[in-house]
Amino acid sequence: MTTIEVGRTEVEVPNPDKELFPADGITKRGLADYYRQVGEVMVPNVAGRPVHMRRFPNGIEGKRLDQKQVPGHFPDWIGRVQIERRSGGAITQAVCNDVASLVYLAGQACITPHTWLSRVRSLEHPDLLVFDLDPSEGGRPDALVTAAHGLREALEQVDLEPAVKSSGSRGFHVVVPLDGSADFDEARSFARALADVVAGRHPDELTTEQRKDKRGRRLFLDTLRNAYGQTVVAPYAVRARPGAPVAAPLTWDEVNAGFDPQGVTMRNVLHRLERRGDPWQHLDRRGCSLREARQRLARSE
Repeated sequence: MTTIEVGRTEVEVPNPDKELFPADGITKRGLADYYRQVGEVMVPNVAGRPVHMRRFPNGIEGKRLDQKQVPGHFPDWIGRVQIERRSGGAITQAVCNDVASLVYLAGQACITPHTWLSRVRSLEHPDLLVFDLDPSEGGRPDALVTAAHGLREALEQVDLEPAVKSSGSRGFHVVVPLDGSADFDEARSFARALADVVAGRHPDELTTEQRKDKRGRRLFLDTLRNAYGQTVVAPYAVRARPGAPVAAPLTWDEVNAGFDPQGVTMRNVLHRLERRGDPWQHLDRRGCSLREARQRLARSE
């Protein structure tokens, strides 16, 4: 057991020398220290959001544990929210409102925290819209870039302010801060309608067809995360992959054919922040009205 001081909080990290990324020599202590260092830029993106923990007690080569319910041994200072399940019953999930909470989760081998698209103040109303982009098998190499910039153009045309991050896996997430006035049904409907517009502009490269056998080699503009209880990997979260890639906020000029979505890693992202700053630091987190954007989209069709 070791203790990491985070502000006025002493965070216990059990089995700190346990290797979570064996090929990279990254231990649990190293993961916890990473979240301590990146936490200040990460917290504004995750505060108030229920967390879905992806834990790897035996490292990334071991079994993944997907955990929503807060275990009884979590300290009292970890935020919590009780959530009504649509299927019935309730569950209590963690909420990371400070850096210490992120460090504590890392000590529990939570390599990758995923967070809701809404916050505890109004769980039924998202303040984030997400488009999930992954390359298709055998698709055009530039389709990923076409999709991201196509979404950016369409969103800006209805006066929304999109941002982009690498998924830390194979693609990008295009996200839009919302003002929380719309519910999830409205958000999902709008996201699909806008994705249809973008796919219609690039019919040979992009599609909104959910059935894989009907997509061909076209890239799927995935809007399915825009639903109650769905989550997205948190900005600056580490992915459980060799090399410890990070879901990194990007500038739009970085979204090009030469960018490697797994190229920003736990080992280089802090230097990147020191050199370039946080690309999302000026993002207007008050968000935009989806209802007004929907009206603009309808007028443009």
